[in-house]
Amino acid sequence: MGCKHVPSNDESTENNDYSLQLSRWFLVSIGAWPQTRKSTVLERLSAFVLIPVFSAAVAINAIPCLLYVFFEAKDIQSKLNAAGPLIHRLMGSFNYWTLLRRTSDMRDCIRHMETDWRLVRRAEDRELMIQYSKFGCFITVMCAVFMQSGTMLFSVAKAVKTITVVIDNQTITMHPMTCPSYQKLIDARFSPANEIMLIIQFTSTYVSSASTVCVCSLAAVFAMHACGQLNVLYVWLNELTENHNEGDLAEMKLTVLVEHHLRVLGFIARIESIMHKVCLVELMGCTINMCLLGYYALMNWAAFDAAKIISYVIVYLSMGFNIFIFCYIGEILTEQCRNVGDMAYMTNWYKLRRRTALGLVLVIARSNNVIKITAGKLFHLSITTFGDVIKTSVVYLNILRTMAM
Repeated sequence: MGCKHVPSNDESTENNDYSLQLSRWFLVSIGAWPQTRKSTVLERLSAFVLIPVFSAAVAINAIPCLLYVFFEAKDIQSKLNAAGPLIHRLMGSFNYWTLLRRTSDMRDCIRHMETDWRLVRRAEDRELMIQYSKFGCFITVMCAVFMQSGTMLFSVAKAVKTITVVIDNQTITMHPMTCPSYQKLIDARFSPANEIMLIIQFTSTYVSSASTVCVCSLAAVFAMHACGQLNVLYVWLNELTENHNEGDLAEMKLTVLVEHHLRVLGFIARIESIMHKVCLVELMGCTINMCLLGYYALMNWAAFDAAKIISYVIVYLSMGFNIFIFCYIGEILTEQCRNVGDMAYMTNWYKLRRRTALGLVLVIARSNNVIKITAGKLFHLSITTFGDVIKTSVVYLNILRTMAM
């Protein structure tokens, strides 16, 4: 763990900004980026304006739709057609609320990452961290592309065509909405209410999708940063016995290693604290929506509206991708935390002084007590969980198809 290259503060800040850049763009666009002393007046003002505007847009879209499903929709098919977009808005609302409520925790995680970049002294360790930060950025890009393109195409495919309705012997042409409104509260059949509600619908679609992208991207960036730190620990463990004849140096290395190990575990525990409720909402919401999207595709297959079918497929893939990312994060963090203990066991510990070698027992013992990423502290997120979600969505799709036939 020698000091071959000492990075400057600017270089450390640049690397940290790179890993968070894409997440920051989406968070700033919905006013959820954590404010710091360095935040400009424009950033503070935009957050002050965006948060109430976007919150109102989602509420104006979701609440009338909720009332429509419960009190106005007469048949099961009408309820199911509105349920998918409604669940997406409700999930997005919860994610948005979580982002706003946990800004201080997100700020602490970001500062933790900044400190980690400054603490790493060697170029090879830094390169290892950069590899994982690039993978985190890749996940963010994929999540953004799937979610934003899919949900927007879903809304556009529904609204681009006009329908004709007869109201009190008057023929009216209107744009249908993915989230129908309760007519006694907001009658969106007439102009200009129809056009205004369409604008609000697209706004709420963006906010809901962006909130989901932010949650998924932050989870990926934080988790990949933790993986990078754990892999740096692997390197340090392998090098622990290089200068075993110099007992004091080996003991100093072990002290740094143990402190850094505890620091990484604390960071992972904070990720779990921030994300466990969001993971539960995503797990349940995406499972239901994947089931509904399969139902929509089956019901529209005969007419084969290409735009609608493609939008269903893209949104289905984005939902599945989101669940997979959370499950993959849970799996890889659990595995890599446990690997620290395995690596400590596999070192040439017998070359170390007895007191130093005994210190590795603490590392092994702490690694066996794995911090797991969970969904609401109910389910451990893993690849097995992802498989269970896919199977569950298919089972419920068959039930829905039977009910609607």
